[in-house]
Amino acid sequence: MYKFESLEVWDLSLQYVDMIYRIAAQLPETERYNLLSQVIRAGTSITLNIAEESTGQSDKEQGRFLGMAIRSLLESVACVKLIERRNYITKEDAKALYDFSEKLFAKLTAFKKAVSK
Repeated sequence: MYKFESLEVWDLSLQYVDMIYRIAAQLPETERYNLLSQVIRAGTSITLNIAEESTGQSDKEQGRFLGMAIRSLLESVACVKLIERRNYITKEDAKALYDFSEKLFAKLTAFKKAVSK
């Protein structure tokens, strides 16, 4: 087992990406190369940066990858806001994802602080 697979924040990021894929599946074909692609890339980037962070690098380098994961999370939230504004998803689906993103953001931020000490 790799180190990142035992991290709570990794598991949360996987759950978040699952939510992103469910939302992306609701987008029309006209958004295939715009919002659909962008929100999936942003969501998967979170998990990829968490995995890359765990390779035993310096604290500074680990913090950098966690910072990129946080930025990708915020990018995905912005994408979902755009998706919601275009009425591609329900307000309930958007709120569920937003609420989960806040939990993931808090965990990522705390993890970044712990690694950067």
